[in-house]
Amino acid sequence: MKIVLYIGCCGFCIARSRYYSVFSVVELQETFYDLPDIDKLKKYRDEAPQNFVFTMKAWQGITHPLNSPTWKRSRFIPDKSLSDKYGFLRPTKEVFEAWEKVVEAAKVLQAKVVVVQTPPSFDYTEENYRNAIDFFTATDTDIFVIGWEPRGTWLQHLDKVAEIVGRFKNVIHVVDPLKLLPAIDKPVTYFRLHGLGPGEVNYRYKYTDSDLEKLCKITLEFLARNRDVYVMFNNVYMAQDAQKFIQLCRGS
Repeated sequence: MKIVLYIGCCGFCIARSRYYSVFSVVELQETFYDLPDIDKLKKYRDEAPQNFVFTMKAWQGITHPLNSPTWKRSRFIPDKSLSDKYGFLRPTKEVFEAWEKVVEAAKVLQAKVVVVQTPPSFDYTEENYRNAIDFFTATDTDIFVIGWEPRGTWLQHLDKVAEIVGRFKNVIHVVDPLKLLPAIDKPVTYFRLHGLGPGEVNYRYKYTDSDLEKLCKITLEFLARNRDVYVMFNNVYMAQDAQKFIQLCRGS
């Protein structure tokens, strides 16, 4: 079985034509802030090299409540009367209709991974635990891998994350490996690098050679026992850091 290491960035941080020549994968961010623009995604797929890999973030209407600050960047916000229908993986018609649009987008892109990033406010509670199980029960698919990136107090309940992810064939636990390792091992591993320092994210952080060497060691350990490993940089210096990491991995 072929084992592949994918290294790229969360978003086109440089001109797309140049990006395609430097990296093998991109994680689209625009599909998080707004419902996917199918025509635009078709253009991306058509212009990219045949072997170029797309991954994407699921629309925030699935994961983030309407009072989340992330909605400030959206062109469309559902009516506030529907505030109890969106976000938090709620088992509602609105959430599952949104997921159908995400699936359509993933098919157009031939995306290999769809990242479902829940906000810190989606804490570990019995209700949210049930929501996660119900959501992944309804969405687990053979078309692509679903990468769940839980935050907040889930990080103190990794046994519960492992319980949830372990129930499903194609759901994986997405982590920043310099802070945390996946709660359960799966054939596909997906790392998202958000910077180091206080808090869960520090987008202005620039990774040092020592950081990247540590990351390379962790990556090679997972690559030795898994099928595919994705390393996706999500910081201000992502283009430089990802290219440096590619060179480091080639040397290893």
